[in-house]
Amino acid sequence: MDGKIATAEPFVREPAAGSTLNVLGVTHIYKATGAETGGSFSLWEAVVPPGAGAPPHTHSREDEAFFVLSGELTIEFGDEPVPYRLVPGGFFFGARGQRHSIRNVGNEPARVLILSAPSCGLDQMFAELDAATTAGNPEFGKVVAIAGKYGVTIEPRAA
Repeated sequence: MDGKIATAEPFVREPAAGSTLNVLGVTHIYKATGAETGGSFSLWEAVVPPGAGAPPHTHSREDEAFFVLSGELTIEFGDEPVPYRLVPGGFFFGARGQRHSIRNVGNEPARVLILSAPSCGLDQMFAELDAATTAGNPEFGKVVAIAGKYGVTIEPRAA
């Protein structure tokens, strides 16, 4: 970088509009990408099918925030012995450097608004995972390798 701060232009995104990715079975609908916000943040709606979610992982570059719009999720983080259950209106802040995971424990798809700040490449990571998913369900090692390029460490989910 040359020391200049990237500037962004105001924009409007209509309901149901935004680029869409399939990230390991979870649909991401982007409301704002890092490229659009000058790297300040990324914001997307995730549609999480029953039983799906994100395995335990740790971000080294960004914080994440989750706001449940519909459905029911469990959130596991740190050394907490019991997962927290989030219902519509529930919120979770996942600080960088802190392990966390989410899972839809309901019978219907969950809709979750997710904010990542600053935007340090997760958009690109998810695009790579989308491409890997298009070719079939990628093996765990490939997912770990893609995530690692973006400062995200993924752990196997306990059975």
